[in-house]
Amino acid sequence: MTEPVLSLSGVTRSFGALKVSDAVDLDLRAGEIHALIGPNGAGKSTLIKLISGEIEPDAGRIRFAGRDLQGLDQAARARLGLARTFQVSSLIPDFSVRRNVMLAVQAREGSGFGFVRQVSGDSRLGDAAMTALGRVGLQDRAQVPAAELSHGERRLLEIAMALALRPRAFLMDEPMAGLGSEGSGALIGFLDSLRGEAPILLVEHDMDAVFALADRISVLVGGRVIAHGSPDDIRADADVRAAYLGEE
Repeated sequence: MTEPVLSLSGVTRSFGALKVSDAVDLDLRAGEIHALIGPNGAGKSTLIKLISGEIEPDAGRIRFAGRDLQGLDQAARARLGLARTFQVSSLIPDFSVRRNVMLAVQAREGSGFGFVRQVSGDSRLGDAAMTALGRVGLQDRAQVPAAELSHGERRLLEIAMALALRPRAFLMDEPMAGLGSEGSGALIGFLDSLRGEAPILLVEHDMDAVFALADRISVLVGGRVIAHGSPDDIRADADVRAAYLGEE
């Protein structure tokens, strides 16, 4: 069997007496969208932080693209192809849409964010940024400051920045948050088209989006995975209905 693109084995993290990730096992396979769901405070965003390198686990192992990620910081993991979009926007508001994406292209190439002043005049970075913006439909907003974008446009810009990293996998933390039905529908279609390019680990509260997109779902409650399976399996699981879907 082909090795998963991303795998977690026994990943555990505590903050004081509170265990927010409790021996979590899950994997992400090529060509799939794997949704991670659970109530508020279940530890979903903490798990994304552990995978991306923002924080380190107390125990367990995380492997990505065939290697152990222990000791690698966020920038190194991004250069390996682990692209993250954020629950709370991480854009530079005073920079143009195009310049934000150019910084992501620069980071992919190992320059980091230390040469901000030189970015704007680099046509190669600019061309790559415009390609990514074209894919999410923001090419006509390229010169607009990120601060002037609508909420939905900011989510698309974050995805463009992730695309600019040429990822091997996406980590997406609530991309539907704050979008109306039209915006969510458009984003569902776009994410569906991405799975063949790179698999997606999707943290999402929008159950319509989850059941429309996910090949597999893992349910996190109190830092522990209580169920894995297909959307049909999760819908039929009595423990999941009681703990999260609000059904008896």
